[in-house]
Amino acid sequence: MGKIFYIMGKSASGKDTIYAELLSRTELNLRPIILYTTRPIRAKETDGVEYHFVTADVLRQMQEEGKVIELRTYDTVQGPWHYFTADSDAVDMEHFNYLALGTLVSYEKIRDYYGADRVVPLYIEVEDGRRLERAMKREKKQAVPDYSEMCRRFLADQEDFSEENITHAGIERRFSNNDDREICMDELAEYIREKL
Repeated sequence: MGKIFYIMGKSASGKDTIYAELLSRTELNLRPIILYTTRPIRAKETDGVEYHFVTADVLRQMQEEGKVIELRTYDTVQGPWHYFTADSDAVDMEHFNYLALGTLVSYEKIRDYYGADRVVPLYIEVEDGRRLERAMKREKKQAVPDYSEMCRRFLADQEDFSEENITHAGIERRFSNNDDREICMDELAEYIREKL
């Protein structure tokens, strides 16, 4: 019986990099679950790799077909951005283990959909000052930096990932990505091996 290892954490905590590096560790043999979003694609992102980038019309069609497992909408300065997970024939929980990336709320919905025994949380922590520095550095690389949206995400994370919400979601283990990403990666890989 397969499992989904679900990476989550506040913005600029290094989730995307950790996600890619864990997938590249062939000994873990994890397959990606790629989320969908209606937000604009960022510099250095590829459709079907970080996300499936779709229109709001495609989202509506998938909802009508009953394919959307969980959906989050963020009211950004550029308008509403939707992120969602869809039930797909590409996910074979009987034969494979998967790696997914999302928020605390999306983790809870995926856990409820597939079952708590099949979805393992991987919560990444980074000190707020360091996260803000990383977010600024990333935003400066965009063709048109959007500092208002960066700040909105940063502040929203304080509420979304409150200690109360983390406890309510049943998150017991945390992985620090403050100083040495390799140490964090090794701890995550060992934890995944223990849970397989």
